[in-house]
Amino acid sequence: MISYQLFTQTAVTTLITYINTSIPSIGLWLYSRIGMIVFIYAFAWVFVLSSAIPSVILGKERGVLTQFFVCLTLTFLAFALLDALKNYGGSSLDQLFSFNFLFNNPVLAALYLSIPYVVMVALHLRARKRNKAKKHIETLTETYLNSAAEEEQIYQ
Repeated sequence: MISYQLFTQTAVTTLITYINTSIPSIGLWLYSRIGMIVFIYAFAWVFVLSSAIPSVILGKERGVLTQFFVCLTLTFLAFALLDALKNYGGSSLDQLFSFNFLFNNPVLAALYLSIPYVVMVALHLRARKRNKAKKHIETLTETYLNSAAEEEQIYQ
């Protein structure tokens, strides 16, 4: 989550610059709203992680307060880790920022920014498939139990 937030600004700026060369009017409009665009992309990643990680840690049966505290803890750890990297690992953070040049390529920047959306769609499709399979099994079970009950009545 930290690395995503560190590189989001560069990736968004790269894409807006690329759009500005093709369609200057849209590029200028996007430049004037770059803070909002960065926020939306950063929020998308935080949303994916705050949705996926608590469900992995806590399972399906979780309360709102429990999920809130797990998300709060994860957010706190992300900020604490970033501060620790800045304070104690100056060279480590510099090494991490050395990957920033990758996101000056518009294709890589677009792929990088699309990651949370791809993960959201994948999680959604997986949940739909799982629910569909569960309903199918329930239908089969109900059909089997009904036919078994009918067979038992005929036998008696």
